[in-house]
Amino acid sequence: MKRVYIPSSGPSAWQAFLAKPELHWRTGYSAKTLAYCWESAGGLPPEIARMFDAPAELLLALPEYKVPLPGGSTQSQADVFALVRHADQTCAAMVEGKVNEPFDKTVTEWLNVPSDGKKLRISHICNLLGLSEQHLPQVRYQLIHRAASAVIEALRFKTDEAAMIVHSFSPDRMWFQDFAAFVDLFGLTAEPNAGVVTTLPNGLKLRLGWATGDARFLLA
Repeated sequence: MKRVYIPSSGPSAWQAFLAKPELHWRTGYSAKTLAYCWESAGGLPPEIARMFDAPAELLLALPEYKVPLPGGSTQSQADVFALVRHADQTCAAMVEGKVNEPFDKTVTEWLNVPSDGKKLRISHICNLLGLSEQHLPQVRYQLIHRAASAVIEALRFKTDEAAMIVHSFSPDRMWFQDFAAFVDLFGLTAEPNAGVVTTLPNGLKLRLGWATGDARFLLA
């Protein structure tokens, strides 16, 4: 993980950090849409700010942020890692940008070949989030490892809470039900454009939210 970061020169600077820069940087898709939205905001996009208690302030945003997880070399790579100050709290937030892209494999599909590394990783994630493996089979793996990465960084930065927020630009809210199923694991009910909060076994608060992005950035 790099420790030195260079200030952004604009939305196009985000492209270089993508896993496949030429393939993933396309108008109407999440990577480019998200970059133009966040750069245009000059702080937190208003729909993201509404996920937090007012007033909410962006302290730092890092695109394509990687967090190591045990059980292999593949890291959890968030579209945006944001340190947010809201009310009298600080939050380490992972933001997952979407247009119509799915959340990829379910936990069952990801564990199709259950290596020792995968078993170690899923056990670690469950311990962090206070979840039982038996409740995960049809939940999207991307959602649980992204939430776990938020918790890892919240503990590392010693923030008051962690957050995992889906920043969706889909006019039809595609894949919202997958997000709602994930939130249901914590005994909570997901609603578009509203944040919900749970307290993890280690006492850390975890904030989950689905924010609807401004559709004009789909044309960027």
